[in-house]
Amino acid sequence: MTDAALDRPRPKPGILDISPYKPGKATAEGIAQPVKLSSNENILGCSPAASAAFAGAADRAHLYPDGKALALRAAVAERFDLEPERLVFGCGTDEIFALLNQVYLEPGDNIVQGQYGFGAYAIGARANMGEVRLAPEPHLRIDVDAVLARVDDRTKLVFIANPANPTGTWISAEEVRRLHAGLPPHVLLVLDGAYAEFNRDPAFSDGIELARNNLNVVVTHTFSKLHGLAALRVGWAYAPPEVADALDRIRLPFNTSIAAQEAALAALADEDFQARSLALVDQWRPFLAQQLGGLGLEVTPSAANFLLVRFPTTPGQTAAEAEVFLARRGYLTRGVAGYGLPEHLRITVGLEAHNRAVVEALAEFLGHPLGDAAA
Repeated sequence: MTDAALDRPRPKPGILDISPYKPGKATAEGIAQPVKLSSNENILGCSPAASAAFAGAADRAHLYPDGKALALRAAVAERFDLEPERLVFGCGTDEIFALLNQVYLEPGDNIVQGQYGFGAYAIGARANMGEVRLAPEPHLRIDVDAVLARVDDRTKLVFIANPANPTGTWISAEEVRRLHAGLPPHVLLVLDGAYAEFNRDPAFSDGIELARNNLNVVVTHTFSKLHGLAALRVGWAYAPPEVADALDRIRLPFNTSIAAQEAALAALADEDFQARSLALVDQWRPFLAQQLGGLGLEVTPSAANFLLVRFPTTPGQTAAEAEVFLARRGYLTRGVAGYGLPEHLRITVGLEAHNRAVVEALAEFLGHPLGDAAA
């Protein structure tokens, strides 16, 4: 190393090799208020009660929040029949993933995740000088055997989003149990349930019971999706007592604000808003899938509040061009080339008018006579 390279602080090895996370686009040139279908947010907003709770916290901006989130902790524990001491709250579940990587990885250790797994898992691992092993996902779906084949003595964490982002695919409770049974006891299985509420299939489970009865399973949930509190950053984990204790030892104090805790508490109690949010997705996700399929596009079956759509590679009809075309009409979608899916767009389920407009715009883009397709 030259003397010139020693004259300023340097990040530790690997940090500058990490690709920063890129969120879905929020603006479109020339469009004052585009419809944002790029980040899987709740198109209905959030519970009015949560909004009121958020506003009601304004006069306490000078106070530190409850570092243990005791009121929210009690409410989550009661709602899901959980032991409150096994809950860890984070600034979104992203913080919890980062804490898990920080607690369990040493240089040379590795994590295993699906080929198209959520980018935050890998960022946290690489920040702790861990290796990221990607298990192939045939048919854009987690393959349990492929995951297990990549586990070795240096594997510390296996991250599975179920349903997955950005694919929307999922594996059954039986497959999750098989995955867990195949892991060595020193490997922590992390089940990311950000979209779990949207999966209504009886064969599905978020893994809470598996976590309740095992020492190496963590389940996470977020208030960002179903509850529509993405801006407030509140997530939680249900973990074995030893894991919860380890995370809390390095969790930053006051990591969830008063306003966020109280809005989340109100959102959890508003079951009517939750039901309306789920009903909207239940109605319009299949509509979008059928209509886009009718345009000749390949739609991945989804159990989340979005669809992954594959476009042709023909110039003039590609996913990248479709993303630009929709943005110019005020509809923002998510290109997922960064996930290794350059031929796909991820499209959040919107309101009826949004969904019909996206179908009509893509019919125009593809030169497809719409006819009665969007009727």
